[in-house]
Amino acid sequence: MADVNRGNRPLSPHLTIYRPQLNSITSILVRISGNVLLLGALLMVWWLLAAATSPGYFAMVDGLLTSALGDLVMLGSILALWYHALGGLRHLIWDAGYGLDMETADKMGWGMIIGSVVLTFLTIIAI
Repeated sequence: MADVNRGNRPLSPHLTIYRPQLNSITSILVRISGNVLLLGALLMVWWLLAAATSPGYFAMVDGLLTSALGDLVMLGSILALWYHALGGLRHLIWDAGYGLDMETADKMGWGMIIGSVVLTFLTIIAI
Protein backbone atom coordinates (compact mmCIF):
# COMPACT_ATOMS: atom_id res chain seq x y z
CA MET A 1 0.00 0.00 0.00
CA ALA A 2 1.24 3.47 -0.81
CA ASP A 3 2.67 5.59 1.97
CA VAL A 4 0.27 8.51 2.11
CA ASN A 5 1.09 11.44 4.35
CA ARG A 6 -2.30 12.17 5.85
CA GLY A 7 -0.97 14.56 8.48
CA ASN A 8 -0.56 17.52 6.12
CA ARG A 9 -3.89 17.25 4.31
CA PRO A 10 -7.15 18.74 5.57
CA LEU A 11 -9.80 16.19 6.46
CA SER A 12 -12.57 17.88 4.49
CA PRO A 13 -11.22 20.32 1.92
CA HIS A 14 -14.72 21.05 0.62
CA LEU A 15 -15.70 22.62 3.98
CA THR A 16 -13.20 25.43 3.50
CA ILE A 17 -14.68 26.47 0.16
CA TYR A 18 -18.34 25.51 0.62
CA ARG A 19 -20.90 28.31 0.33
CA PRO A 20 -24.35 27.41 1.70
CA GLN A 21 -27.06 27.41 -0.93
CA LEU A 22 -30.64 28.56 -0.44
CA ASN A 23 -31.95 25.01 -0.94
CA SER A 24 -29.70 23.56 1.74
CA ILE A 25 -30.58 26.32 4.21
CA THR A 26 -34.34 25.95 3.58
CA SER A 27 -34.06 22.17 3.95
CA ILE A 28 -32.29 22.52 7.28
CA LEU A 29 -34.89 25.06 8.41
CA VAL A 30 -37.71 22.65 7.51
CA ARG A 31 -36.17 20.11 9.86
CA ILE A 32 -35.71 22.70 12.58
CA SER A 33 -39.32 23.89 12.13
CA GLY A 34 -40.50 20.30 12.57
CA ASN A 35 -38.75 20.17 15.94
CA VAL A 36 -40.21 23.55 16.92
CA LEU A 37 -43.66 22.20 16.05
CA LEU A 38 -43.04 19.25 18.34
CA LEU A 39 -42.17 21.60 21.21
CA GLY A 40 -45.27 23.71 20.51
CA ALA A 41 -47.41 20.57 20.52
CA LEU A 42 -45.93 19.52 23.86
CA LEU A 43 -46.84 22.93 25.29
CA MET A 44 -50.40 22.52 24.06
CA VAL A 45 -50.62 19.06 25.64
CA TRP A 46 -49.26 20.52 28.88
CA TRP A 47 -51.96 23.21 28.74
CA LEU A 48 -54.69 20.60 28.17
CA LEU A 49 -53.39 18.37 30.97
CA ALA A 50 -53.32 21.36 33.29
CA ALA A 51 -56.94 22.10 32.38
CA ALA A 52 -57.86 18.54 33.32
CA THR A 53 -55.86 18.60 36.57
CA SER A 54 -56.99 21.53 38.70
CA PRO A 55 -58.07 25.18 38.36
CA GLY A 56 -54.97 26.43 40.21
CA TYR A 57 -52.53 24.47 38.05
CA PHE A 58 -54.40 25.52 34.91
CA ALA A 59 -54.22 29.18 35.95
CA MET A 60 -50.43 28.86 36.38
CA VAL A 61 -49.88 27.17 33.01
CA ASP A 62 -52.35 29.45 31.23
CA GLY A 63 -50.65 32.48 32.74
CA LEU A 64 -47.30 31.27 31.44
CA LEU A 65 -48.59 30.51 27.93
CA THR A 66 -50.45 33.82 27.66
CA SER A 67 -47.51 35.89 28.93
CA ALA A 68 -45.24 37.83 26.57
CA LEU A 69 -42.82 34.89 26.45
CA GLY A 70 -45.66 32.46 25.77
CA ASP A 71 -47.00 34.71 23.01
CA LEU A 72 -43.55 34.79 21.44
CA VAL A 73 -43.30 30.99 21.60
CA MET A 74 -46.75 30.59 20.05
CA LEU A 75 -45.87 33.11 17.33
CA GLY A 76 -42.78 31.04 16.56
CA SER A 77 -44.94 27.93 16.44
CA ILE A 78 -47.30 29.56 13.94
CA LEU A 79 -44.34 30.61 11.80
CA ALA A 80 -42.89 27.10 12.03
CA LEU A 81 -46.24 25.59 11.07
CA TRP A 82 -46.57 27.68 7.92
CA TYR A 83 -42.91 27.23 6.98
CA HIS A 84 -43.08 23.47 7.46
CA ALA A 85 -46.34 23.24 5.48
CA LEU A 86 -44.88 25.23 2.59
CA GLY A 87 -41.77 23.04 2.71
CA GLY A 88 -43.99 19.97 2.42
CA LEU A 89 -45.80 21.54 -0.52
CA ARG A 90 -42.46 22.23 -2.21
CA HIS A 91 -41.45 18.60 -1.75
CA LEU A 92 -44.75 17.42 -3.23
CA ILE A 93 -44.04 19.56 -6.29
CA TRP A 94 -40.53 18.14 -6.50
CA ASP A 95 -41.84 14.58 -6.09
CA ALA A 96 -44.08 15.18 -9.11
CA GLY A 97 -40.94 16.06 -11.09
CA TYR A 98 -41.53 19.81 -11.40
CA GLY A 99 -39.37 22.73 -10.32
CA LEU A 100 -36.12 20.80 -10.12
CA ASP A 101 -34.01 23.33 -12.04
CA MET A 102 -31.98 25.74 -9.88
CA GLU A 103 -33.86 28.90 -10.86
CA THR A 104 -37.27 27.47 -9.99
CA ALA A 105 -35.94 25.80 -6.84
CA ASP A 106 -34.54 29.14 -5.65
CA LYS A 107 -37.84 30.86 -6.38
CA MET A 108 -39.68 28.21 -4.39
CA GLY A 109 -37.19 28.63 -1.52
CA TRP A 110 -37.81 32.37 -1.38
CA GLY A 111 -41.53 31.66 -1.73
CA MET A 112 -41.33 29.47 1.37
CA ILE A 113 -39.56 32.14 3.39
CA ILE A 114 -41.71 35.07 2.29
CA GLY A 115 -44.91 33.01 2.21
CA SER A 116 -44.47 31.74 5.76
CA VAL A 117 -43.97 35.28 7.08
CA VAL A 118 -47.00 36.59 5.17
CA LEU A 119 -49.22 33.66 6.19
CA THR A 120 -48.10 34.07 9.82
CA PHE A 121 -49.05 37.73 9.69
CA LEU A 122 -52.44 36.88 8.16
CA THR A 123 -53.01 34.24 10.84
CA ILE A 124 -52.29 36.76 13.59
CA ILE A 125 -54.72 39.22 12.01
CA ALA A 126 -57.42 36.52 11.74
CA ILE A 127 -57.04 35.57 15.41
